[in-house]
Amino acid sequence: MPTLYTMPGTCSLAANIAVAWTEAPISVRNMEYGDHKKDDYLAINPKGKVPALQFDDGEVLTELAAILSYIGAAHGTAGYARDTKLGRKEAEALSYMISEVHAAYGPHFAAQNFAESEGAQHEVKQGAYHRLRGHYEWMEERLSDSGGGFYLGEKSFADAFLYVLTRWIDQTPLSLSDYPQLAEFRNRMEQDKGVQNALEQQAMEPMG
Repeated sequence: MPTLYTMPGTCSLAANIAVAWTEAPISVRNMEYGDHKKDDYLAINPKGKVPALQFDDGEVLTELAAILSYIGAAHGTAGYARDTKLGRKEAEALSYMISEVHAAYGPHFAAQNFAESEGAQHEVKQGAYHRLRGHYEWMEERLSDSGGGFYLGEKSFADAFLYVLTRWIDQTPLSLSDYPQLAEFRNRMEQDKGVQNALEQQAMEPMG
């Protein structure tokens, strides 16, 4: 059985939710923070990041988008990374969330990678929060346009990663209360059994 490597607080939660939603025959191994930099895991994923999906033959798939694509293609139904209108919109939404929104968190999580002095790090963080504010406004509007239930109007893996983003915002000076559609979305997601199972597997608590 393939093994999905995860870690609390990371984007790997979205892959864990995808496994739960599709009931894919994939085991989840949740590591403690810091284990992703140890030799045992680096032998699996030299990038030292999660998630990683290791197959029985030793092949390893990394990067969240690739893992979600595999789960959808191998185990999903209509909305999960399939070649349907919803599947294509899902790929578009995930590309935006991962390449734009996730990337914008870089200075927040590791300001030292962008500047050396404390003052400069503070500046790059403020710039990141400005960009993130625009992203959350965009996602709030898109969620509202879709009817407020799911990001694309129907359940998809985009909702799994959007849920992660509604958790991360609490670590910043931004407030989810400024985005009522996203706040309601997070509350609804935390009533979902698959989300609850994924949180429990990763030793995480609901935010609501």
